[in-house]
Amino acid sequence: MRVLVTRPAPAAARTARKLAALGHEPVLLPLARAEHDVEAARAALAERHSAIAITSAEVARLLGNVGPALDRHLLTTVFSVGHVSAQAAADAGFRTVLSPGGDGKGLANMIIAHCRDFGMPAEPILYLTGRPRAPGFEARLEDAGIPLRTAECYRMAPIIPKRSDAEAVLLKPVPDAVLFYSRETARTFFELSPLAETPERFLSTLMLCMSANVAKAVPQRFAALTVVASAPNEESLLDLL
Repeated sequence: MRVLVTRPAPAAARTARKLAALGHEPVLLPLARAEHDVEAARAALAERHSAIAITSAEVARLLGNVGPALDRHLLTTVFSVGHVSAQAAADAGFRTVLSPGGDGKGLANMIIAHCRDFGMPAEPILYLTGRPRAPGFEARLEDAGIPLRTAECYRMAPIIPKRSDAEAVLLKPVPDAVLFYSRETARTFFELSPLAETPERFLSTLMLCMSANVAKAVPQRFAALTVVASAPNEESLLDLL
């Protein structure tokens, strides 16, 4: 299958290698890029906190650029949303990384259970995150009365490719499947000129979504071709192919 990957670099390259190993033809069209704010991360880490929570591997990659200021935090417990984020945090040097291997709701539930077993933290949990993001994780911890301090340290900026580049990737030939990892990227995809002007050309293309939230950005005319992964991770997404 010819499979279009819309996620940002460098993750897109790793996905392409996985697809090639499965016998597919990967095509890359990144529709977002991460803009890091390392100073915001340093400032957040300098304030007192009991643990660190991350819901994106992007944060873990950013922390790898904080430098020597990170060293005194490496014994701090990190609650990470998934295995990829957890591995990235471990690669950054953190000694204790706990992950439920699911989504933000699963991470919130794990933190709540941890606080129930070991007591409410005296200092807030530092949530290092980006923009845009779903509100569920923060809302769940707030409802449970767990102190949380949120610090935005990156943003995902949309990439609008040149018309000629988009047409070359999307029309020569049309992909058999598209992988969507975020709601914002899916929204950007359907605004591209080939989709906006000749959507009928894509009525045989599978729209594969990481989660039900991502699938909400897929227009109704493609509903019959939209499939949601059984779990919010790349392994489950690729299983749909």
